[in-house]
Amino acid sequence: MTQISILGCGWLGWPLAKKLIKEGHSVNGSTTSENKLPSLEASGIKAFLVALESEYVSNSITNFLAESEILIIDIPPKLREKSASLPTPSERIFVRKMENLIPFIEKSTVKKVLFVSSTAVYGNENATITEDTHPNPETESGKQLLLAEALLQKNQNFAATILRFGGLIGEDRHPVKFLAGKENLENPDAPINLIHQNDCIAIIEAILNQAKWNEVFNAVAPFHPTREEYYTQKAKEYNLNPPKFRTENSNIQKIISSKKMESVLNYQFRPDNY
Repeated sequence: MTQISILGCGWLGWPLAKKLIKEGHSVNGSTTSENKLPSLEASGIKAFLVALESEYVSNSITNFLAESEILIIDIPPKLREKSASLPTPSERIFVRKMENLIPFIEKSTVKKVLFVSSTAVYGNENATITEDTHPNPETESGKQLLLAEALLQKNQNFAATILRFGGLIGEDRHPVKFLAGKENLENPDAPINLIHQNDCIAIIEAILNQAKWNEVFNAVAPFHPTREEYYTQKAKEYNLNPPKFRTENSNIQKIISSKKMESVLNYQFRPDNY
């Protein structure tokens, strides 16, 4: 049994924690909502109210990390998009949060960190993207995620693995529900780069079980139909009005490759999730 701390028991962190507990691990889980604490505890999670801000970290962070060997960081940047230029130090809100967190990790028993990042660090390049592709983020959140990755990777006090997820989908979360009935949508023949919640959890389990540390993995299902094909079909499956796309060809032909992860972890995606 391994004691694991999950910073951010939200859409992914909560079901991940429940799965890890089912596999015999002990899990500390954090939330920023006091009302959520009883539900987390009822799931078998030792729950902590943790506020990680750009100015401070709540005192509960010490107990949250205590005696854990592994820390999983799964908190989104949640930033307003700014200009395409790199953020000034005063704008690096998410990065400052990581800078505040790291000293507490260094003082704790944590020796391994898994950071949930995003393929947004690559930007919109018309190519097949691998882990060797130089990141070129265009959004503010992508830029700050990349800076946060670097902070964790260069730290000598723990081993850090970076997991870059594509667009997140699940039984209760699918972009077609937002796109249904909309018209004049762009990029009809751009490929999708999605990953299902079930695969997210299974991949994290594989990293933990196989002790794949000091790595960077892209995690996107190897199924890349066009946006128009995919969302038209999904609208039918959900009994929704299909979205309508523009007729011109797309400028974006980015495909995120997960071949490294499939090879190193021997992981196989489940097509029925998509």
